Amino acid sequence: MASTKSVARLLAYSRPSPFALRPTPIGSIANFSSSVARAATPAGPPQPGFRLPPPQKWDQSSESALDKATKYFLMAELMRGMYVVLEQFFRPPPNLDGGPLKPDHILPLHTYSPSIELWLLSLRELPLVDPNHPLTRRALDSYTIMYPFEKGPISPRFRGEHALRRYPTGEERCIACKLCEAICPAQAITIEAEEREDGSRRTTRYDIDMTKCIYCGYCQESCPVDAIVETSNAEYATETREELLYNKEKLLANGDKWEPEIAAAARADAPYR
Repeated sequence: MASTKSVARLLAYSRPSPFALRPTPIGSIANFSSSVARAATPAGPPQPGFRLPPPQKWDQSSESALDKATKYFLMAELMRGMYVVLEQFFRPPPNLDGGPLKPDHILPLHTYSPSIELWLLSLRELPLVDPNHPLTRRALDSYTIMYPFEKGPISPRFRGEHALRRYPTGEERCIACKLCEAICPAQAITIEAEEREDGSRRTTRYDIDMTKCIYCGYCQESCPVDAIVETSNAEYATETREELLYNKEKLLANGDKWEPEIAAAARADAPYR
């Protein structure tokens, strides 16, 4: 009897469950979960009769001809850039004499070997032994300027040391309008003026504190008679602060000294004003 019950129980457990392949009803999930049953998309289930659109062919595309041309030329530019890079990558390195590097010039290099040390030593001595060597001239001509004996080009709009100009007759240009004093953002200019016997106004005091000046160029731009200018001189370092307090006599002396350079810079910059 016991064996009969065990066999019947074994057969019952070995049968497939009628609910094995059936999906669990949503209602039964809701009984054990607080979440709401959601659809596959945020917009909800698809409408009845919903179908995916068929794929478009190239001759049925609505893309404009301008977009197609843009993609074509962009791809052409990318391929051209890749060609330039690969051409430089596979090109043999040049020789120091200007020709292609020959196979017998290629030597096996070992880091920190005696041959490398000797080669570096000869490279350091090359400017002394042969200044006209192509490698030496290329290195020296690329960035070396023998300052102060050689100086680089200076723009005509360079703003350096200040100066007061005169007319060709020797008369001072400044008419004491005080526009430069008013427009100076650093308040570095101080002007005092008086009226002369002929009725003209001329300055009795024209001081510039060079320690305050920010070299903005507003003073020379506002001057109606081109009296105050900033010269191309940048070498006026001093040892004391008092030497950087320029008075009228100092500014007029600078103008007399740098007048040829000031006139040349004004002529060079005239077409752009």
